[in-house]
Amino acid sequence: MNHDSTSTPLPPSDPLVDSLGRVHTSVRLSVTDRCNLRCTYCMPEIDATFMPRDHLLTFEELHRLTELLVTRCGINDVRLTGGEPLVRRELDRFVAMLSGIAGLSDLSLTTNGILLPAQAEKLKAAGLKRLNISIDTLDREQFKKLARRDSLDETLAGIEAAIQCGFESIKLNAIAIQGITEHEFVSLIEFAAAKGVIIRFIEFMPLDFDRAWQRDSVLSGDRLLSLIEQHFGTLTEQPRETPSQPAERFRLPEGGKFAGAEIGIIRSVSQPFCQACNRLRITADGSIRNCLFARDESPLRDLIRSGASDDALIQAVRDCVWQKKPSHGIDGDGFLPPPRAMYSIGG
Repeated sequence: MNHDSTSTPLPPSDPLVDSLGRVHTSVRLSVTDRCNLRCTYCMPEIDATFMPRDHLLTFEELHRLTELLVTRCGINDVRLTGGEPLVRRELDRFVAMLSGIAGLSDLSLTTNGILLPAQAEKLKAAGLKRLNISIDTLDREQFKKLARRDSLDETLAGIEAAIQCGFESIKLNAIAIQGITEHEFVSLIEFAAAKGVIIRFIEFMPLDFDRAWQRDSVLSGDRLLSLIEQHFGTLTEQPRETPSQPAERFRLPEGGKFAGAEIGIIRSVSQPFCQACNRLRITADGSIRNCLFARDESPLRDLIRSGASDDALIQAVRDCVWQKKPSHGIDGDGFLPPPRAMYSIGG
């Protein structure tokens, strides 16, 4: 069966809308569940179980699905995730495939940065526009405790390589964890400001493999902002670029060494932004998820590999989107974390 969507005219694009009227324009596309770190809030320290390689969607299958989402469903923003996406071989080839899709206006990637020195230039040349790089601490011993690997130098080298390549945007992401981030935020903010990049702090979410998350392990956005202002002075809030942007944006006060540097706070637990959510997630093994915390997902891999038509695939996506719940429900008494841990879902 010929699935080349360029061979015949496509039906008009129709946005992906759920039962509450939320329009979805952004997809987090996982290319692997494998990773070269073992972060405590994401993966088990030993004996991590990974998907068989033949369960992963091929680049061609991922491209077909992405092209349908862009050309027929109104998706315009794709972020590549993992696991660690850079461990997937020839990722730059896949980036080039995606960047050729007409109507895809933003193509970005989330990474721990370790493999960027060898790949940053190839990825940018292939059409990657933006990077989010995860780094929770600049302290070597704390890094080893959190990531369970001694890879701080490699991460820092990756950040530097990305900066030298001149991507349109580079953001650093740090998980805000009670008892850890209070001792790390000053050095992280000063590091990011000195490098000319944005640092964002994301409230610790219940997505760890070990199911050890507790609400009191979350360093809330309110508490973190209070600590930041105690050290740096009064912050100036900036408008969100779009209503669906998860991060609140602030600038450090004028007159200081890092005047005007931008930081972000993502209150995914204490002040969730579900009412403006515009995101879907596709796992590396080809299931679509309408929420990061969804306990159900819609498998697409078998549909793709059994020769399903484009219309059948799109209908499966639309059905999944329509069933999206009003919120992730972390505050609810009956909340249960998703069966998959973060590394298996895709960030």
